[in-house]
Amino acid sequence: METKHEHHHEHEHHHHDRSITSLSTAFVVGTLLNLAFVIVEGIAGFMSNSMGLLSDAGHNLSDTVSLLLAWLAFMLAKKVANKRFTYGYGRSTILASLINASILLVAIGMIVVESIRKFSNPQPVDGDMIIWVAAVGVVINFATALLFMKDRKKDLNINGAFLHMAMDALVSVGVVVSGVVIKFTGWTMLDPIIGLVIAAIIFFSTWNLLKESLRLSLDAVPESIDVDAIEKDILAVKGVFGIHHIHIWALGTSDNALTIHVSVTDVQNSEQIKSDIRELLKKYGIAHATIETEPKDYVCCEGHCEHEVATKNE
Repeated sequence: METKHEHHHEHEHHHHDRSITSLSTAFVVGTLLNLAFVIVEGIAGFMSNSMGLLSDAGHNLSDTVSLLLAWLAFMLAKKVANKRFTYGYGRSTILASLINASILLVAIGMIVVESIRKFSNPQPVDGDMIIWVAAVGVVINFATALLFMKDRKKDLNINGAFLHMAMDALVSVGVVVSGVVIKFTGWTMLDPIIGLVIAAIIFFSTWNLLKESLRLSLDAVPESIDVDAIEKDILAVKGVFGIHHIHIWALGTSDNALTIHVSVTDVQNSEQIKSDIRELLKKYGIAHATIETEPKDYVCCEGHCEHEVATKNE
């Protein structure tokens, strides 16, 4: 039985290593592809005098930087905790998400200013170059999004990378369409309009990332966690009389922590109760739990317990 357990653990370890290697490869390939395309698209944008291509290049540049930051944060999060960083480096993923969102907001401002300037000073635009360059962008962005699709639910940064690349692919489709329209109609005013549309798309796709990363940086409960459901589940554990002093926060974009005081009907069963609680917390993505048990008639904080929830399990 013991041999089987060791084999299973080794299998999980190798699977975990393969997952990390796969994601690292995805970040490297995605970053290099997008960096090369940003350079090409930027040059093409200046040559064709296209605000659509330039704004899309700015968008892709911000996402390339975002990929680099997310990759750095992902690798830091895997570093082992030490005496100076006792929780490890997981919160770097939250910081990276916040920086990513901030970079995108700067990109939005630049695109809006330049698009408005184009309205007052319209210039000829090369529709053919817009079509071909943007079409290449569709392929590159879609291919990069596929690299992160499998693991996007595991981490906020990975999901952010996936959403950015998928959104970039759609934006590039819009730029292709604008190039076709400009080529056949000569309506150059569409170019700055597309720039403003891209700015709006970036803003709405960035808002949730900015909001959640700000929340997590302030130690708020992650949006994916239902505190009421956790309370209900813990109160249902055999031997639990009541709970209070519940605190839940994010250690990173994919790792959460909890501290809680648990009133128990029999302190002799404290260890089993703790074990049962830790097991049920796994489904909520909470791997780090500090649980303090106390007799059910114990009065904490001189009778002023915060977030008090009490019930009897008959």
